[in-house]
Amino acid sequence: MSGLLAGAGRPVAARPAAAITLSNVSKTYAGGVRALDDVSLTVAHGTFLAVMGPSGSGKSTLMHCAAGLDSPTSGSIRIGDREIGGLNETRRTELRREHIGFVFQSYNLVPALSVADNITLPLRLAGRAPDRDWLRTLVERVGLADRLSHRPAELSGGQQQRAAIVRALVAKPAVVFADEPTGALDLRSAHEVLGLLRELVDELRQTVVMVTHDPAAAAQAHRALVMADGRVVDTLDRPTARELADRLVSLGKV
Repeated sequence: MSGLLAGAGRPVAARPAAAITLSNVSKTYAGGVRALDDVSLTVAHGTFLAVMGPSGSGKSTLMHCAAGLDSPTSGSIRIGDREIGGLNETRRTELRREHIGFVFQSYNLVPALSVADNITLPLRLAGRAPDRDWLRTLVERVGLADRLSHRPAELSGGQQQRAAIVRALVAKPAVVFADEPTGALDLRSAHEVLGLLRELVDELRQTVVMVTHDPAAAAQAHRALVMADGRVVDTLDRPTARELADRLVSLGKV
C-alpha cells in the first residue's frame, strides 16, 4: 500500500495540547457495579493508543465515556478543549457528529446503500457536503475507488472495514475510536486494516484510540493501556504482542 499524502485536505489550525483528557473518571451502573474506578488519561494528538484487557475490565466503558456515547458518574472528560462529561444527549450527539469518528467490529454499513452513500451518510445526516478532494484521497488510499457503486454484500470483510474507516475519517474528526476493528476479519485482512490505521496516525497525524482484547492488534499502537477491574494497571510504550500477552497472563485473566 502506498503512503498517504501527508496533510492532504487537512485543516491547519491551532489545537489544544491533548486530543483527549480524562481526569478522575468513574462510572457506576445500577446495582453498584463500578465499571471505571478513578481513571485519569491523556492522549496526545497524532498518536495511536490501544486499550486492552479481559472482558469486564472496563475498556469498553472507557471508550464509551471518552467518545461521548455514555456519561461518567464523576470526573472530567475533554475532547480537545471541549468538556463533554456534563453534556446532555443532544449536545453529545452534536459533538460526536462534528468531532469524533467510529469504526466498529461489525462495520455498521447500511446494506441497501452503495459504498459511496455509506461513506457520506453521516455528513448528509448532518446537512454537510463532503470535501471532495479529501474524500477522493481517502478512497484511493484504501483501494475502494472502483467499488463505490457496490453494496456492502459485494465487498469482502476487509473492504467493508476499509469503507467504514473512510466513513469515520471523511468529516475530519479530532479522534477516531475503533472498537475491536479486526474482530470479524481473517488474519490477512486484519493485518491490512491495522496497518492502515497506523499509517493514518503516522502520516496524517490522526488520533486513534482502539479497544481490543488481542495483543497482536494492540502491538500496532504507539502505546497500550492494560485495564483490570475498572482501572489502568499498566502502560506500555511501543509494546510487543509478547509483552502484552505476558501482562494479561500475570493478571490471571486469561
